[in-house]
Amino acid sequence: MGKMQSFVDRGEIKNIVREVVLTEAKIPADMGLRFSTGHHGLDQLIVYAATKYQVDPLLIYLVMREESGFNYRAVSRVGARGLMQLMPDTARRLGVRNIHDPIENVEAGTRYLRSLIDMFGGDMNLALAAYNAGEGAVLRYGRRVPPYAETTNYVWRINTAYRRALSEK
Repeated sequence: MGKMQSFVDRGEIKNIVREVVLTEAKIPADMGLRFSTGHHGLDQLIVYAATKYQVDPLLIYLVMREESGFNYRAVSRVGARGLMQLMPDTARRLGVRNIHDPIENVEAGTRYLRSLIDMFGGDMNLALAAYNAGEGAVLRYGRRVPPYAETTNYVWRINTAYRRALSEK
């Protein structure tokens, strides 16, 4: 197991994020979330990033689940990496030094998602499509979800899971 695996398994994310979350975001340890990654520290990291960038933590959770299945070592066939599956160029643009570091990856991925939500006027379908296919693809298709099967399915799966989670609350 690599250094990052032991970092996650030892619960160091939990300790680091708890300190940041509880002092900066004033979020209680028992957050009453509509989701669980299976790692309390990762759940807290999601809430921290959500609070910092004003993105629904459930949306971050669903994007992360769809993108990497909560595997910080995930690498896609096109080279996207980490929990939020950032492309290396996007990660560099966002100032990420270690794309596989869970804290850097989740924070940058959430900041990027927020920028897409803003870019597309709060239209979540377009923001999700841009996260998956790139903002250029959404713009090339006239601010519509590109007609790529992968992208339309991605947007559908996240929307469906989001509605289901909200209805179960």
